[in-house]
Amino acid sequence: MSEIDIKPPAAEPESEANSVTARHNGGPPLDEEHKPEWGHGPIGNYFYWKAAHREAWHSASRDVILFRMQRAERLGLSYEEYTLEILERGRHLQIEDVERIAQIKKARSRPSRPDD
Repeated sequence: MSEIDIKPPAAEPESEANSVTARHNGGPPLDEEHKPEWGHGPIGNYFYWKAAHREAWHSASRDVILFRMQRAERLGLSYEEYTLEILERGRHLQIEDVERIAQIKKARSRPSRPDD
């Protein structure tokens, strides 16, 4: 038999895009600080607000959603804008509500505030 040098495979990454080493499981780094979904502040009523949000936005039937979409389209609003108006003010917008519709459309162009 001839002597052949057998070398173990290198643990270096094949490319910069695949920078995971041989003994790495690909999980998140452990040295980064964990940020819970409610932020860094106290938890407060986070889960109550989350449940209320889910109830308000996901409990409408198909027919109600289609009705709101048609009304919103007729007024030149998005479904979210129209539904938010119902949830916040408790009333359906009409074609005569020109001032309020103009306020909603004007608010579209405002930059949203950054998350804290």
